[in-house]
Amino acid sequence: MAQRVVVTLSDDIDGGEAAETVAFGLDGKMYEIDLNAANAKKLRKTLAPYLAAGRKQSAGAKGGPGGAKGAGGLKGGTETYTRTALAPDPAAVRAWAQSNKMDVPARGRIPKKVYEAFHAAS
Repeated sequence: MAQRVVVTLSDDIDGGEAAETVAFGLDGKMYEIDLNAANAKKLRKTLAPYLAAGRKQSAGAKGGPGGAKGAGGLKGGTETYTRTALAPDPAAVRAWAQSNKMDVPARGRIPKKVYEAFHAAS
């Protein structure tokens, strides 16, 4: 008999169902928070002026785990994303894909098209 495991994220602010895991850094530490679409939008809107005035950390700079890396960076020419400190949590991407009726494997690599759709919806 096959089993199907469903991961449901809860919004860390209001306790409702979360749509995504948002990763961000401050004072050299990386954080993740599960948010619904409205709360994720509020967070991005609140941080927007600070992000616009700031600068991206260089690839070799200290501060984050292993230095800053590109968000969801692609390996040259492959069809999957590599995991970086700034990439979305794979469990969150899987949960989002399943809730949007997308085919996504329960384990292993997540297809590039799923990550692209996840980023487009964010």
